[in-house]
Amino acid sequence: MNSSIACNPGAKSKKELRTTLLEARLHAARDEIRNDALSRRVLDALTVFAPASVGLYWPLSGEFDIRAAVTLWLASDASRRASLPVITGREQPLEFHVWTPDMPMQLGAHRIHEPTSGEAITPDLLFVPCVGFDEARYRLGYGGGYYDRTLAAFRAAGKLPVTVGVAYEACRTDALHREAHDIPLDAVITDAAWYRGTANE
Repeated sequence: MNSSIACNPGAKSKKELRTTLLEARLHAARDEIRNDALSRRVLDALTVFAPASVGLYWPLSGEFDIRAAVTLWLASDASRRASLPVITGREQPLEFHVWTPDMPMQLGAHRIHEPTSGEAITPDLLFVPCVGFDEARYRLGYGGGYYDRTLAAFRAAGKLPVTVGVAYEACRTDALHREAHDIPLDAVITDAAWYRGTANE
C-alpha cells in the first residue's frame, strides 16, 4: 500500500470521500517531518515560478500552514506581495486582499481570518488548499465552490494566475469525478512529490 489514501472515488459519494480525506489530512498534519518537507516544496514552487505576488490561505483545521514559508519569501525582497482570500458573498468569487505578516486581521465569513488592508490584487501565483487531489491535478475542496468560481472569474478576465495545490501525500486519491466547471491546477505539491503535467518528482 502506498502513502496515499486507499479509496475508490467511484464507490464513494463526494461527501463520503471528503470525510475520509479530511480524516487522513488531520492525521498527516500532526507529522512534523511531513510539514517540514511540505514547507520546502512551497519555497521550491516560489523559486520555480518566480512570482512577484502570491495568494495564500489562512489555515483551517488540518490544512498545512503556509504562512511561515511565505513570510520567509517576502522577507528576501521588499517588492514582493502576498494576499489572502476575502469572501464577499456566498455565490461570489473570492477577492484577494494584500496581507503582511504583522497586519491586524478580522474575522470574516465562516469565521476565517481576513486581512484589513482593503486592497484587492490579482496574484501571479495562487496557492490553493486541497482536501484531496488526483494525479491529473484535479482538486477536491470543501464543497462551497469558492475556488471554482474564483478561478473561472480569473480565467474570464484573462488573468488566471499559476495555481499550485497544497496537500499531504496521504490525500492523493484515484481519478476524481470531474464536472464541467472543474479546472485542473497547474501543479500540486505535497510532502512527498510534485505533480506537474505528466512528470512527477
